[in-house]
Amino acid sequence: MCGLTGIVTNDGRAPERAALDAMNTVQAHRGPDQHDLVVLPGAGLAHRRLTILDPSSGEQPMTSKDGRYTLVYNGEIYNYRDLNVELGAAGYTFPGHCDTDTLLAAWKHWGPTCVEHLRGMFAFAVWDSVEQRLFMARDRLGIKPLYYGFAADGDLLFGSELKTLMAHPGLRRDLEPQALEGYLALGYVPEPYAIFRNTYKLPAGHTVSWRKGEPAPSTTPYWDVNFEQRTDQGDDSVVAEELHGRLDDAVRMRLVADVPLGAFLSGGVDSSAVVSLMAGASNDPVKTCAIGFDHKEFDESDYARRIAQQFGTDHREHQIAAQEFGLIDKLIDVYDEPFADSSALPTYRVCQLARREVKVALSGDGGDENFAGYRRYRLHQNESRVRARIPSSLRKPLFGLLGRIYPKLDWAPRVMRARTTFQAMAMDTAEAYCHSVSVIPQDVREALYSSAFKKQLSGFRTRDLFRAHGKNAGSDHPLSVAQYLDFKTWLPGGILTKVDRASMAHGLEVRVPLLDHQFVTWAAGLRPEQKLYRGEGKHVLKKAFEPTLPRDILYRQKKGFSVPLADWFRGPLRKAGEYALHDSELARCGVFKPRVLKRIWAQHLSGKRDHGPTLWSLLMLSRFLDREAGQLQPMKLDSLSNTR
Repeated sequence: MCGLTGIVTNDGRAPERAALDAMNTVQAHRGPDQHDLVVLPGAGLAHRRLTILDPSSGEQPMTSKDGRYTLVYNGEIYNYRDLNVELGAAGYTFPGHCDTDTLLAAWKHWGPTCVEHLRGMFAFAVWDSVEQRLFMARDRLGIKPLYYGFAADGDLLFGSELKTLMAHPGLRRDLEPQALEGYLALGYVPEPYAIFRNTYKLPAGHTVSWRKGEPAPSTTPYWDVNFEQRTDQGDDSVVAEELHGRLDDAVRMRLVADVPLGAFLSGGVDSSAVVSLMAGASNDPVKTCAIGFDHKEFDESDYARRIAQQFGTDHREHQIAAQEFGLIDKLIDVYDEPFADSSALPTYRVCQLARREVKVALSGDGGDENFAGYRRYRLHQNESRVRARIPSSLRKPLFGLLGRIYPKLDWAPRVMRARTTFQAMAMDTAEAYCHSVSVIPQDVREALYSSAFKKQLSGFRTRDLFRAHGKNAGSDHPLSVAQYLDFKTWLPGGILTKVDRASMAHGLEVRVPLLDHQFVTWAAGLRPEQKLYRGEGKHVLKKAFEPTLPRDILYRQKKGFSVPLADWFRGPLRKAGEYALHDSELARCGVFKPRVLKRIWAQHLSGKRDHGPTLWSLLMLSRFLDREAGQLQPMKLDSLSNTR
């Protein structure tokens, strides 16, 4: 795992070495083992390396023998040995045993279509010194990140993290309104947006090409997940057996490393399944690590300990306080953009723990998206069934009216859930799913936004992004549409961003076998009822591991990590929230109506409304804005004893 960055000039000149070096230095955490840069007419490329395979070779930037192509690359190509055989038959030789050599040969042999031959996680850039053209690609699921954008003078900048672009003196840091709307809706900035204007994330499964004189780069998709059902499936027992074999293959491919390797173990279905397969494929005890919490309602370490004992793993466990407020400003630096998933706190800590023992860790990420593990899938499917029975000419005005009236009734969690359901029933499938996953509901955002900011948005709302994605799902089944939307938004923008930044902050590589693209393609074609059956998610996945894992591990209710945000803002985070909404850059930036910020704060403190998730998103945004303005001061906290 590594970090890459570079500059392509708009006039063919060689970029400044000092600027390129500064961009590479800020991502040193991604590759503490080796670093180098190359400056050429028209472009400069730089790299930081975390050595996983063949430490004696594979240094980057890597240039072809004829000097035409220069490559920088971040990731792992798991089928590189098979590709070496195929490319070797075509006359290519490989001086080392590193997949970087394979990728460069694949580029020379196949050109842009080389991505279709790769099985793994990757982001890479190739500079063609003859055509003076840059080509970049990102893996199919978006496991590895890639940002790009333009400096004020027209030079193209790119890098593994936004901070590499931010290190260039020519990058303007004006907020992108649509990115900010996406963040406030979802708690993260969705692809293809980045928080600054003229900066972008290369979407998962896409390539992009650019040379001087051309307009803004256009991205090209080369892969997408398709939820069209296959007709050649057997019954559940047959599918479960095939699932087990396919996942075992994906896990075994990810056990190749020349450094210590282990796994995250939460005690849930996904991580337990991965650890069980690792144990079956390894002669030595698997190194596992788990995080426990000092609040019993969040703690799942007992389940992780049971799985570790069952499979004889070399287990490490660390307990952390649920109230890790000291990490909030650290996360601003780690994520570059505002990021409001509170589970980033324990994710950062578990990566820190794992790095003490291993350099590579396998995780269970992707199981919920593949096999409908989230509770929201069941709710969305139930709502969609009712929605389908009522003509839209009646449904939209009726439930729209109920959604507007219901907030006027006396508040209670039950009432708020009903209000949310009424609002969703008035919407189409994609918009309803956007509504269900929104951290700050659209009506609350509309009330918060100033007239000036609404004008900047030019009518754009995050629902438009969901509607555009929803047309490409390959199925109109509501569960499949919801899963597809998560693959396009939540998975790359939330889950994988969270894990990549938290792990690479500690020089740790995380591999995700449940997101092997061949496995994902196969799982997407299963019947919806094989995933969500009688209200139980991950149906066929659990069937596949019934012979291996304890039943109470498979069928217990998942806790996940959540934090008592409502109590935090009435207790230890009260001063921080007060400052964020009334005195910080957020209160002065012109995006929000000050009177509405004050009303939300007063409603929360009084207990009339629970605005915890909204306040957390606003707090993280305020810390980001304060940092950008050079006004970031240590947070003021109330005594922890004030927490209710």
